[in-house]
Order: sequence, then structure tokens, then C-alpha cells
Amino acid sequence: MQLIDTHTHLDFEMFDDDRAQVIARSQNAGVERIVVLGVHEANWQRVWQLACEQPSIYAALGLHPVFIEEHRDEHLQQLRDWLERLHGDPNLCAIGEIGLDYYVEDPDIERQHELLEAQLALAAEFSLPVLLHVRRAHAPMIAMLKRHKLERAGVVHAFSGSWEEAREYLRLGFKLGLGGAGTWPQAQRMQRVLKQLPLDAIVLETDSPDIPPAGHAGERNSPELLPDICRMLAELKGVSAEELATASYRNSCELFGWPQP
Repeated sequence: MQLIDTHTHLDFEMFDDDRAQVIARSQNAGVERIVVLGVHEANWQRVWQLACEQPSIYAALGLHPVFIEEHRDEHLQQLRDWLERLHGDPNLCAIGEIGLDYYVEDPDIERQHELLEAQLALAAEFSLPVLLHVRRAHAPMIAMLKRHKLERAGVVHAFSGSWEEAREYLRLGFKLGLGGAGTWPQAQRMQRVLKQLPLDAIVLETDSPDIPPAGHAGERNSPELLPDICRMLAELKGVSAEELATASYRNSCELFGWPQP
């Protein structure tokens, strides 16, 4: 089984004691490529260094809406500087993690929209896909994406919306990132949506160290659990694990512009 983990935070300190071992175990489990996402200006260098040191790691850089209080206007210019400097480097695969989060306490919606608009414009300018975080904000996100009409689209990470919302993202060319959340018994709406999704809409992810799959409550999530996630989601969808893994691998390669074996 060949797999790609399209969304992780392996740079987080939770992995500091055994990061290399986690990556090695993940590769042994069939996870050939791992995307690590930046969330604020302070961790971009760490993410990029990891991508440069580990052949299986690819970097995405962005300003995450949950860290809105840490972002400064100059960070947008610094993000542009990073993108200009790394333009064409194969270790850089996307802009992310970016998005909208109306679930946080007292969200600064205007500021979130400003930052997202600016980063979508950068994605269009540098022809990079976007990796989107969306919580309780699918309607405004879809409206914004319709205005921008990104050529390379991207992934709606940890998708848990309705079938109608899923269909809107698919019409815009986006893939839906599915991971551990959908494997839990209480995720009934997500499981109903999963059964309706075409295989060419799905990419697999862990969101490590967050959102572990069923049977791993309270544990640190890791890319090495992606095969388990794949098997559980495949069973829920009614396809073989190999079929889902192959589709996700193909979709991820097409999205990031990677060659397929």
C-alpha cells in the first residue's frame, strides 16, 4: 500500500524526541511522502529545514487563522519573500495552513478574511495549491473561493461538512482531506458524505499530532497511523483499502504536481 499524508505538523515539539523514528516507521508502513504545514511566521524556518533534511517531507507555508493574534501585517510580506525565494523548489508544495475559523472564541472575522484573501492572491500569483482550514465557515469560504477561482485549487483539510458543501468544493476543483475524525462512531454525517464522495475527490491525512483515529483516543497522532485510517475509511466507504490508498495517492500527486510511479 502506497500512501501520502497530505496534512501534518511534524515540526511541533511533541515530536522532538523521536521525529526521525516516526518518519522512518511511517515510511516502513508505506507512507512515502508527508506534507508538513507552517502555521505562523515563527515556525516557517523549522518546517522548511525539516523538508530540506528529510527526503520524504514536503513543506507548505502559511498564516493559520487560529494564530490570528500572532500574525502581523509584515508577515504577509515575509511570506511573499519566502515564496519568491523558494519559487520552483520541489520541496515547497503549497500555501497552508490557511483558512477561516469561526469556532474559536470571539473570532476576528474581518482580520481572518483579510489574511485569507491576501494568501489566496499569493497562491494565484505563484501558482501553488492551498491547504485550507475551515471550521463553521464553509459558506463564506466557498463564496471567497468562487471569487478567486484558483487555477490549482487545493485541499479542504479535515472536511466534516455536508454533502451540499462537499459538492460545492468539488465543483471548484478542490479535494477533501479525510483523516481520523471520520473513523469514530459518532461521525455519522461524515460517514454518510464519505459514501457519496467519488474516489477522485479524496486525499488522506492525519493532521498529526491531532485527530487520532478510532481506537487511539488520547494518543499522539502520527503519519504511521495513516494505513489504519485508510483501512477504516475504506471499510466505511465500501471499497478496499488498496483502492482508497491508490486513489488518494494519485489525487495527491496530481494536486502537488508530483510524478506517479
